[in-house]
Amino acid sequence: MAILQGISAGSMPAEVRSNGAQERSIFSSRFPVSHLKVFIIFVGSAIVLVPCFWHHRIESGDLGSHVYNAWLAQLAEQGKAPGVYIATQWTNVIFDFMLFYLGKLFGLAASEKIATSACVLVFFWGVFALMRATGAKPPWFLAPCIAMLAYGYVFHLGFMNYYLSMGMACFGLSLVWPMRKKGLIAAGLLAPVILLAHPLGFLCFVGLSAYRVLWERVPGWWKLALPAGVVASCLSVHWFLKHAPGYEVSWPRVSWRITGADEFHVFSYRGAYISAAILAVALLISALAVFPSWRRKEFWKERRLLLELYIVSVCATALLPENLHTNPSAGWLGELATRLVLVNAIFGLCWLASLPARAWHLFSYSIVAVIFFTFLYQDTFLLNRMEDNAESVTQQLPFGTRTLASIFVPPRYREMFLHIPDRACVGHCFLVSNYEPSTRQFRVRTQPGSPVVTASVNNSLDMQAGKYEVKKEDLPLKQIYQCDVRDLAHICVHELSEGEKNCAPASTASPVPCSPKKP
Repeated sequence: MAILQGISAGSMPAEVRSNGAQERSIFSSRFPVSHLKVFIIFVGSAIVLVPCFWHHRIESGDLGSHVYNAWLAQLAEQGKAPGVYIATQWTNVIFDFMLFYLGKLFGLAASEKIATSACVLVFFWGVFALMRATGAKPPWFLAPCIAMLAYGYVFHLGFMNYYLSMGMACFGLSLVWPMRKKGLIAAGLLAPVILLAHPLGFLCFVGLSAYRVLWERVPGWWKLALPAGVVASCLSVHWFLKHAPGYEVSWPRVSWRITGADEFHVFSYRGAYISAAILAVALLISALAVFPSWRRKEFWKERRLLLELYIVSVCATALLPENLHTNPSAGWLGELATRLVLVNAIFGLCWLASLPARAWHLFSYSIVAVIFFTFLYQDTFLLNRMEDNAESVTQQLPFGTRTLASIFVPPRYREMFLHIPDRACVGHCFLVSNYEPSTRQFRVRTQPGSPVVTASVNNSLDMQAGKYEVKKEDLPLKQIYQCDVRDLAHICVHELSEGEKNCAPASTASPVPCSPKKP
């Protein structure tokens, strides 16, 4: 019930208040949680969840790794995974808790569907609630955009704890936005749960909430100190990381994509056209709304904050690092700018939701959404076929077989690690190349010398990239790889020997995209 009320809650821009008593009474009151509204939310949720069930498995990058490590955590609990242990951790864990405990009740295959579906619904309705709060009306005309964002790049990277934290952060911000005491208290109670999901989502929630509260209280031109302070802080962090010794830093590639459009480019090159189309329609909607009203103070009174937050968020994305390595023995703090692009997209949608809605907005974005999800179905179908083939070869392995895996994306796909063999190994084999335990950023961790998984971050990265040179003490060891350049879904298993690289990346000279030795 609280979630449904959050979806209905909101504040009203000044220009709406000036349109007469009748319109004022419509937009200032809360929408009742009627049976019709519950039915609409139920049907909308069912439609949004279709991509979670249209294939046998949900193809979402690191999701396969999360499922595999939930299984590994169960083995560690039973004492069947030597050297692997479960650490006490208070952030970056909610999704892993869900998989672990649901897996005990329903099995890991079902727990994956349940947990991921829950995350999608929290994210979709969280963004919806925030857009409702900032735009003073339910953003039904932008529902296709929210659905596409729910299955955007961050989702398909499999950053499920961060993804969930951002959905909850949006709910929290929707409670903060009207600046009412009960909403602020409820948002404060939600904050620890957001932190339990992911620290970056928690920092975004706290920072944006503080910005909203201060913006309401700082008078006149002093409001400009807020964006100036945030940008100055990001510039200071940028300068420090560029000049401080001992840090490994890589910086984001700044382009039009950081506007939030990058979230809609998921797998193949076709996604670039989708993201460009979404941005073009958004610019057209904005131009048609702003051009006739840009001189009116009422138009900007509430929208100015949304535009300000969007610009500040884009500046932070451009200035902060993409990847940061502060401890040689631990994992990278990775994909920071990529994660922040999701925040940019959310505030871009909030800006659109504040503008007058037109029927052609819904029509335009519905057409784009149909194309987006058609491409998504085709791309994830290929990955499902890869995983089916990986499962067919791993089922033949005796339990406890030690393996490495390095699966590469098809040509012209966005670069990402494909954790294709991870779920296939559940119940059959150990992935020594499994990256989570060595990073010490997740619940499942490992001690040096474990036969189950490497304790070295660098070795794990080399194994996944196909650059690891096999040592005598590693044997026996098998390699899972793609063995047909004409069909990248064709998966094989190869027995590794001392001194060979586990899997060389594709080259024009090699007959297969990844072949240590011809089987």
